[in-house]
Amino acid sequence: MSARYRAGWCLLLPLVLSWPIAGAETIAFGSCLRQWEPQPVWQGIRNAKPDAFVFLGDNVYTDTGPNRDREEPERIGLAYQALAESAGFRALKRSLPLYGTWDDHDYGRNDAGAEYPWKQASKDYFMSFFEVPDDDPMRRREGIYSVRYVGEDRRRIQVLLLDTRSFRGPLAAGELTPKCPRLRYVPSPDQGATVLGESQWNWLEQQLREPARLRILVSSIQVLPDRHCFEKWANFPRERDRLLDLIRDTRTGPVVLVSGDRHLAEISMLPPDRVGYPLYELTTSGMSSAGAGRGERNPYRTTADNFRADNFGLIQVREDESGPWVILEVRDTEGRTALSETIPLARLRRIP
Repeated sequence: MSARYRAGWCLLLPLVLSWPIAGAETIAFGSCLRQWEPQPVWQGIRNAKPDAFVFLGDNVYTDTGPNRDREEPERIGLAYQALAESAGFRALKRSLPLYGTWDDHDYGRNDAGAEYPWKQASKDYFMSFFEVPDDDPMRRREGIYSVRYVGEDRRRIQVLLLDTRSFRGPLAAGELTPKCPRLRYVPSPDQGATVLGESQWNWLEQQLREPARLRILVSSIQVLPDRHCFEKWANFPRERDRLLDLIRDTRTGPVVLVSGDRHLAEISMLPPDRVGYPLYELTTSGMSSAGAGRGERNPYRTTADNFRADNFGLIQVREDESGPWVILEVRDTEGRTALSETIPLARLRRIP
């Protein structure tokens, strides 16, 4: 966060982190889990005692690892089976609700979108793994976008899980550069290209108008960062603008973004002139595969550098006599805080 927005309340941080908690909701997040690798992250997540855990995508890797040479879609099922047999994952599953969306590697193929031929079979594996009830609306529509809630009554947090794969149009590749020597995706010249598809856009607008104390909008790919070479909302500039406009125009609760995909962790912030309040994005990746992003530029990043060791994310809403606060954290696999931003909830409301 810039000095301008940090001034006035950051001096309260030591007090905020040590106050007596009158009430708190805590949600943990993670992405990019190589299911054949050691997974100490599960114990760190359990120690944080969250109310729920949200998978952000690349929850397993179906197109790399031990089963990469198996036929599709069989290898998708084998990847989920390997995670389901992990002792650390089983312990987490017994202790709290699990929610999720997908990204490309668990969807089935690197950087795949609407053209992926096995997406219905992949959805079937996804719903089986997450034990989606028979009457869930997800089963009656294309894609896996969904809404979940944590907390009750006035403390209710809405978690909106977007599907950035099932409807996404083709990516546009640009010429390679010294900063992007192997891959470089650029803004699509196709004015009709989509990330979410019209049915999901309509659903999202309806959900954003439902009452909630706080909304956590989950996108498997990053929304705010726009300088790196890889997949991001900025590759579809009209869709990114549409998302920011929708957040600006719906006023029934502040929004915080959460994303994965990048094999690094960082906290970004878009200044309030775009949507009416500071828009934060917590990127947490990967649970067993971090290490990318050295020297990467992100003008929205709130700290000087990103975090490149294995990690998970937390969002907490805490309350004391001065009011509610939102705490965004990146923690390493042992539960130590690596990055943190503490924001008064009132600061995340639309400026008239």
